[in-house]
Amino acid sequence: MKRTINIPIFVSHQGCPNDCVFCNQKRITGIRNEETEEQIRQKIERFLSTCRTSGAEKEIAYFGGSFTGIEEEKQLMYLRIAQAYIQRGEVKGIRVSTRPDYMDQKICERLYRNHVTTIELGVQSADDEVLRMNRRGMKASAVETAVAYIRKYPFSLGLQMMTGMLGSDEEKDLFTAQELIRLKPDFVRIYPTVVLRDTALYDLYLQGKYVPMELEDSVRLSAELLELFESAGIPVIRLGLMAGEEVHEKEVAGPYHSAYRELVESYRICRTVEHALDGKQTMGKELEIVCAPSMVSKVIGNRRKNVLLWQEKYGVRVHIVQDREEQNFRIRLL
Repeated sequence: MKRTINIPIFVSHQGCPNDCVFCNQKRITGIRNEETEEQIRQKIERFLSTCRTSGAEKEIAYFGGSFTGIEEEKQLMYLRIAQAYIQRGEVKGIRVSTRPDYMDQKICERLYRNHVTTIELGVQSADDEVLRMNRRGMKASAVETAVAYIRKYPFSLGLQMMTGMLGSDEEKDLFTAQELIRLKPDFVRIYPTVVLRDTALYDLYLQGKYVPMELEDSVRLSAELLELFESAGIPVIRLGLMAGEEVHEKEVAGPYHSAYRELVESYRICRTVEHALDGKQTMGKELEIVCAPSMVSKVIGNRRKNVLLWQEKYGVRVHIVQDREEQNFRIRLL
């Protein structure tokens, strides 16, 4: 899949019928007031003037709400803003994020006519009871219906899921991933549930009625999910909440880390090396790991976690060699 760069425009919780227990979107985005047409244009212009990435397609992306739940006139205003940039070839199209139960044939036709190229659906869970407990206001069947409408058009389809939601567990999260795979999206996003202030989930957390996943458990589960999606040929374009001041200020509990994906990928490397060493005579030997320079931190692990584990568990001396020609990593026991 060709790399796409988003020009993010936050529509500030617009179109959402209610706050899910885990969400107060206005506080997450840090934006309370709606941006004017002129402000949006200025933001797009600034982005285009500073973006120097070549070979990547650009989309104007409306995030932060349920786009197709916004009043139709306002939707058309947002879509109209992007048309000049599309006509000049400065951006490929428009990306919108919305709820599965806010999609139908008429909506798809409107989006298609106005050069929307990518639609992301907030699935979150494929379990109806989990959806009910988290006040999603929809059933899992709405996702399949929405996907059927979307697939009648040449949209790129993204599906979003969450792990560790209220009432969920690892088995239900794995079931959700399998359901997403069955629907064959073009990409997915995985968001671990984090407790943020000023949400219903925060109140439940204070009352002891919600216990968030530990970071280590969340990383392990995410590694399993990542493997499932990769095996199905589905890219995971986001793993973990986007790092930012707003999250740092409001995060209370749960598996948040500013480099969450790196933790997951580092865990996968650690497990791969362990599987290669298990059952071998390793004590006192040297473990050489040859990897691309960009992978060194993942191989070493956060706070040298991987290296320390291999040394303690297998009695090896770890030596890491950087090789710019190496695409992944390879190991040798010397």
